[in-house]
Amino acid sequence: MNIRPYRQIERRKSKKIKLGNIFVGGDSPISVQTMTNTLTTDINATLEQIEISAEAGADIIRVSCPDKNSTTALRELVKLSPIPIVADIHFHYLRAIEAADAGAACLRINPGNIGRVDKVKEVILAAKQNKASIRIGVNAGSLEKNILEKYGEPTPEALVESALAHIKILKEHDFHEYKVSVKASDVFLAVAAYSQLAEVDDCPLHIGITEAGSLRSGTVKSAIGLGNLLWAGIGDTIRVSLSADPVEEVRVGYEMLKSLGLRRRGVTVISCPSCARQQFDVIKTVQEVEERLQHITESITVSIIGCIVNGPGEAKETDIGLTGGGKGNHQIYVNGITDHIIRNENVADYIVNFVQTKIDQKNKI
Repeated sequence: MNIRPYRQIERRKSKKIKLGNIFVGGDSPISVQTMTNTLTTDINATLEQIEISAEAGADIIRVSCPDKNSTTALRELVKLSPIPIVADIHFHYLRAIEAADAGAACLRINPGNIGRVDKVKEVILAAKQNKASIRIGVNAGSLEKNILEKYGEPTPEALVESALAHIKILKEHDFHEYKVSVKASDVFLAVAAYSQLAEVDDCPLHIGITEAGSLRSGTVKSAIGLGNLLWAGIGDTIRVSLSADPVEEVRVGYEMLKSLGLRRRGVTVISCPSCARQQFDVIKTVQEVEERLQHITESITVSIIGCIVNGPGEAKETDIGLTGGGKGNHQIYVNGITDHIIRNENVADYIVNFVQTKIDQKNKI
């Protein structure tokens, strides 16, 4: 029995598929992914972006393959990438076959967009032969003409109908290693579509709010949409689509998962908004601590509170706590218990060094 049942999220039971060296769905951790924005043919630039994203915690990365030169470059990227690559394909079936042969862990396609049944069959055969999975990527902005004519506009039912039509094609060819997304930039539309699809198929779901916007507005929009889905137990892999550096997508994705207790990675900071009672510059301290501890991958919680009003209470719930005190005397807590006082220290420097020391000690055990 969970001692805090109000924090319990029961994840939807989905089937598990393999994607490179990781699993998606079932009881696997919810994976975080992003997408490169370099020219795929620029192997060095693309690989650098892949590696930086992986260091930030990306489990999966998607790479666009619009032409033969890109799928040729993909072969080299697959060899060098530290994480599985999803090849982003839209219309030409030969690009999908080339990507599968190049070693892509997954093909992002819509089987219905490929064209004739014999072409779809060739793509599925290539995926089977190369042990690649397929992601069906339905998007409100590119629904099939017949479905738009039927519903008049993108609706949850329209997105789900499109997804089920593509799923049917794969199942008819005895292909079951697939995951599905039904994305929209409208939060209500996306959440409703994913919720409906979750009820009618047990496939792993790749969730995201597409074209969410800039770093700030897109983060808020994605947090509302994805937060609702994740809280309801829906979602096996996520991408936060931002007009920002791919690394920011990864960081925001992890913050969402950490906030819901679905996955832990790195430093989680609990901090006050600051007010006239603060005994040190909280905002500056928090910004510096988060920036300087971004390299930490071990899970650790740190509370930084400017005064004694809420400081002791918050510190009881974190691994390391700092509460501002008068005359430059600040209380440090460890595992919720008062530990020692620091006097006239550079607070940010002290916390960064203290957290790093605790991590190093833990790793030596």
